[in-house]
Amino acid sequence: MRNKFSWVGSEKNFIDEKDIQSVDRVTIGRFGGNSSAGQYKNEDGCLVWIGEGWEFAAILDAHYGAESAELVIQTLEVYEQELIRMIANPGFHDVQEKLLSIFQSDKFLEQCKKVKGETACLICIRKENYLWWFSVGDCVVYVFHPDLIALGQFQLNQRQFYEWIGRVNTFDKTVPCFSSGVRELRKGVNRIFMTTDGLLECPGEPFSNPIDLANIFNAEQLEVAFSLLLNEIEKNNVRDSTTMIAWAVEISKQGSIPSDFIENK
Repeated sequence: MRNKFSWVGSEKNFIDEKDIQSVDRVTIGRFGGNSSAGQYKNEDGCLVWIGEGWEFAAILDAHYGAESAELVIQTLEVYEQELIRMIANPGFHDVQEKLLSIFQSDKFLEQCKKVKGETACLICIRKENYLWWFSVGDCVVYVFHPDLIALGQFQLNQRQFYEWIGRVNTFDKTVPCFSSGVRELRKGVNRIFMTTDGLLECPGEPFSNPIDLANIFNAEQLEVAFSLLLNEIEKNNVRDSTTMIAWAVEISKQGSIPSDFIENK
C-alpha cells in the first residue's frame, strides 16, 4: 500500500477528467476544469505523506503557471526525512520553525525569483488527536465533527488573498504573512477536508455554505463524497481546477468540554 503521493497539474492536467484515488487512508480528488468553459491548464498541486499515527498533506493552487507549485513540492520533498523526524517531536513547533527556515532561506528565495508565477500553499499535519495547519493564500481546510457542526464551526483557516509563495513571495517581505494554528480533534470520527478554491468559486456557488459540505461528508464515504462534489462542479461548468484531500480519523480520547457540563452531568 502506498504511503506517499505527489502531483502537479503540469504533469497531467485532468481537464474534462475527474480522478479520485486513495493513498493509504487518505483520499485525493482532482478535476482540471471544463474545456468548454475555457480551461486549458491546471496549476494545482498536492503532496501526501502518511505514517503511523499521523498524516502530512499539502495542497497548492498556483497562479500564472505551475512552476511555483512545482518548486514548493520539490523543496518539501528534499526535506522529507527531516520533517518526518520532527513530526515525532512533542507539539508542532519544530515543524513550523523548520518550514519557516526553509521558506526564508537565501537558496529558496533565489529559486522563487526565477519561477513564473506564484502559489497558495496549505500544509496540514494530523498527529494523534491534534491537527496543525500552515497556510499562505486561499486554500481551505475544514474539520467536520458532530460537536462542531452543531455549533456552526466548520472551517479552520480563513482564505487570504494577495498572499503567495513564488515570484511574488510573502517570505521575501520584511515581515512574512501567513497563518497557522492547532486544533484538538473531538472524540469520535473527525473528517478533515482540504480544497483549492475551484470548488468554492464554481458557478452557482453550490458549496459556498460549509453545511452543505458537512452533510455530504457525514452521509457518504470519502470516495463517494468526492464523486458527488466533482460531478456537481463539472455539471455547473466550472473553469477553475479543483484539487481535494480528505481523510477520516477516529479519536478515542475525550476532547475538552466545559467544566460546568462535567459538574452537572
